[in-house]
Amino acid sequence: MFETVITPRVSETDGAGHINNVFVPVWFEAGRRDIFRILTPDLSFARWRVALVNMNVDYLDQLFLNEDALVRTWVEGVGTKSFTLYEEIWQDGRHCAKGTATYVYYNFETDRSEPVPPECRAALQTHLRSE
Repeated sequence: MFETVITPRVSETDGAGHINNVFVPVWFEAGRRDIFRILTPDLSFARWRVALVNMNVDYLDQLFLNEDALVRTWVEGVGTKSFTLYEEIWQDGRHCAKGTATYVYYNFETDRSEPVPPECRAALQTHLRSE
């Protein structure tokens, strides 16, 4: 599991006084940075090899400006050419959001999916979520 602290910004709040729902997927993506480093250590888009193909978010409680939030990111599973992540956002001891994201290992030069390389597969599997 990876943990990423998010400090909410004023610009992310809305008229209701909470963090707008559109920012939850952005915060989830911020929590994936170490996953991306497994696949592309220097985060270079010239060598980028993943494409997001599905994302789901469940909003469980409101998020607010006044407290940092914690994004937790696990690997849910690794297939031949894809992997799925499970993510949570916590704030002030409250479980505020959960979601999943599925990525395909992808070669943008050939415009085709490819098998997840064995070394990446092994590294991803060290972060598998246990029920």
